[in-house]
Amino acid sequence: MEIGQTVKVYRLRDRVSKDIVDKLGQQGTIKDFKMTDGSGIGAVVEFKDKTAVWFFEDELKVVE
Repeated sequence: MEIGQTVKVYRLRDRVSKDIVDKLGQQGTIKDFKMTDGSGIGAVVEFKDKTAVWFFEDELKVVE
């Protein structure tokens, strides 16, 4: 995954708020990366509505 790539949220690992659950199945653009709690790297994804949400890398799939 790279900054600027389009990705789709295909699963959620944890229980989260309804606002984040609503992002399931949506596509967005990777804007930045963030270290997680020692288990990997996450991606900050910006959606069409200009909201940005952080996801674990394994919750996203690159759209080709």
